[in-house]
Amino acid sequence: MPSQDGMNMCMFMQNTLTRLMRLPLISVALIQGKAIGGGAELTTACDFRLMTPGSEIRFVHKHMGLVPGWGGAARLVRIVGSGAALRLLSGALKADPERALRLGLSEETLLSSEESASLEEARAWLSQYTEGPASVIRAVKQVVTAGRELPLEDALRTEKDVFGTVWGGPANLQALVRRPKHK
Repeated sequence: MPSQDGMNMCMFMQNTLTRLMRLPLISVALIQGKAIGGGAELTTACDFRLMTPGSEIRFVHKHMGLVPGWGGAARLVRIVGSGAALRLLSGALKADPERALRLGLSEETLLSSEESASLEEARAWLSQYTEGPASVIRAVKQVVTAGRELPLEDALRTEKDVFGTVWGGPANLQALVRRPKHK
């Protein structure tokens, strides 16, 4: 494959996975087998990662004479820190559910590795973060994305602006009626 073809694929995938990461909703990667190479990079574009028993995440790029090119290295550093990212990338280490949990690469190991049962477990797990008014969930995602990607002053301005869109809104007013005090 000519070098320019590789660069075109790299730019396309960086753009695609960045768009996934910035979606105004909460995303989860459910790893039910092996997420290797580009699959491992894809998992880093999701807000959360859940793994089933026997699954793994592995950045094997080094064995292919490459580094991640789809943004997976940059996102991995933000997820697990530079030391753990360096170990995972330079060692092409297998992150099984136990290692992934320990590193902060995964939020939880589900009980079942059977496809439909693990999907239901993942849905139940995710619901604790997605229940409630969609406008508030979108607003939460927006301020977290700003905090991750923008300089502090810009992130603070975004947080203030988003706060202004939900203050006095339907969800806020309903919450005040239901719970006038934090009990």
